[in-house]
Amino acid sequence: MSESAGLSATLQSAVEGAISLIPHAQSAGISMVHNERPIETPAATDDRCLRGDELQYSLGEGPCLQAILQHETVRCSDLREEDRWPVWSRRVSDELGFRSMLCVQLFVTEDTLGALNLYSTQIEAFDADDEAAALALGAHVAVALTAAKELESLESAIASRTVIGQAEGMLMQRYNLTPQQAFAVLARESQASNRRLRHIAEDIVRNGVEASRPGPGPGGS
Repeated sequence: MSESAGLSATLQSAVEGAISLIPHAQSAGISMVHNERPIETPAATDDRCLRGDELQYSLGEGPCLQAILQHETVRCSDLREEDRWPVWSRRVSDELGFRSMLCVQLFVTEDTLGALNLYSTQIEAFDADDEAAALALGAHVAVALTAAKELESLESAIASRTVIGQAEGMLMQRYNLTPQQAFAVLARESQASNRRLRHIAEDIVRNGVEASRPGPGPGGS
């Protein structure tokens, strides 16, 4: 997972690794919720897993929701006999052929929670050893996700600084400004238009100084 490039690749590597690590897991996915937004499945090994997760979200019941919201590991031996989530269990069994499931919560960040969801078409596919392996894998996934998110934030910051620097250079050349004056022009335009400074800079780099119309203003600053 640490060798995966980016958050999406890290998540996909995690679900594929779960299938390799846990013998009877035939499908795997990761459910995530960020800042209380709707829950989604950003990575899954196949469409059946994706559909099983989506049914939980639409019906408002299921083991991955319980794992995320109640901070616990959830194991189901036979979905056709399950009464904790009666509607979802029947549909996922009848429509997708899944008979058992194992979910472990991923502790990612303060504002992001997730669950690793493992599906099987076998009854009683997951035992205590599988649960221990899933918990261990979940811990590694959480660490990898945190690292990937931090790297993406760093890369985004570097990209922002790069495009802002390019825009500053164009303004300096066009209006014979100092670096401080060029940055002040960008900041003033950002405040006046209520747009992020990076977006102002991207417009200048993409369309040119004249098309974007950020001038030095009164007094040249």
